[in-house]
Amino acid sequence: MKVTHLETHIVATPPPHIGGMYWIFVQIRTDCGIEGIGEVYAASFHPEVMKMAIEDVFERYLKGHNPHHVERFYREAYSSGFTQRPDLTMMGVVSGLEMACWDIIGKAAGKPVYELIGGKVHDKLRSYTYLYPENKRGEYDYNSVDLAVECAIKNMEQGFTALKFDPAGPYSAYSGHQLTLEAMDKSAQFCARIREAVGNQCDLLFGTHGQMCVSSAVRLAKRLEPFDPLWFEEPVPPGQHEAMARVAAKTSIPIATGERLTTKYEFHEVLRNHSASILQMNLGRVGGILEAKKIAALAEVHYAQIAPHLYNGPVGAAASIQLATATPNFLIQESIMTWGGFHADVLQEPIRWEKGYIIPSEKPGLGVELNMDVVKAMSPYKGRALHLSMDSKPYDVTQESSTSWKVKPE
Repeated sequence: MKVTHLETHIVATPPPHIGGMYWIFVQIRTDCGIEGIGEVYAASFHPEVMKMAIEDVFERYLKGHNPHHVERFYREAYSSGFTQRPDLTMMGVVSGLEMACWDIIGKAAGKPVYELIGGKVHDKLRSYTYLYPENKRGEYDYNSVDLAVECAIKNMEQGFTALKFDPAGPYSAYSGHQLTLEAMDKSAQFCARIREAVGNQCDLLFGTHGQMCVSSAVRLAKRLEPFDPLWFEEPVPPGQHEAMARVAAKTSIPIATGERLTTKYEFHEVLRNHSASILQMNLGRVGGILEAKKIAALAEVHYAQIAPHLYNGPVGAAASIQLATATPNFLIQESIMTWGGFHADVLQEPIRWEKGYIIPSEKPGLGVELNMDVVKAMSPYKGRALHLSMDSKPYDVTQESSTSWKVKPE
């Protein structure tokens, strides 16, 4: 069996662009006609640049090779250009192509991928969602604590047992910074009101996206501790693991991180420095399914857990579900609400979600197939904005806190 063909689809998401401005799907095919799909979560460059990069990696390291040989593909791509070090963009490309290989492997074997990477451990996967509070105009309003409380109650009634929110924004390219007293008060108020509304029926997950310096993160953590969040996410910018460890050492709230990291080497540094006890790898960025399995094993050695990150499309989600199903130290999987909307439209059958849990598919491979009518109708992406964007201006203490980065293009 050899891989012979590649197609890349840059799919524009409809407003309000939940999951990013676009998704990058890859389809590869073998000489015996088996097709596999994957998703590239790489946002540093415009997707048209990524498309050329995907084609280059495919031609150099995957075309003409057996898709079962994922370790060979990973090592050769990882070493491309005499590098042999974590490269965010390269590993994004590798991730999508690698999960497409696993889709083929599973289909050839007639089994879900989770049965080929250790076997099913979990029959269902606990999930969480961001709060997407709607105002009377039908717009998402992330600044209103009253709307956040209403949304939290609604999600709890649907079955969610964990809810995520991040009221301490905005997120500047010049972070980390000191949060204002107003922003810290607002963050504590969100936690207090939502905790009061949901009681102990839901865990609270507090996101920050690396916007603070160490001292500010510690100050905020102290304010949040009375509400016992399940995690304090990425309190300082990624990359300086010792700095995050200094935050972890000064709070009782577990630290979670990893959506912007790639490969086992970066996650090893997180674990070695005691920077976090919950790892949030994104399978479309981290290096693919096998690399994520290795990271999960590293975490297991440290008695840490995984909570795969997902703010992209449903193919990357399907890969995460395969990993989580076969991972003993799985904690929780990020969901995009209940997997309706465009996340369902772009698939032939939506991801199955029931009463707060994702139900792993028993179909071979990744367990999902693209709806090509929808893919073609929404391709190519014609915008200039990247998948997500940070504020281009330094943090302004007079600027109203906002998390509008989730919904607005550049």
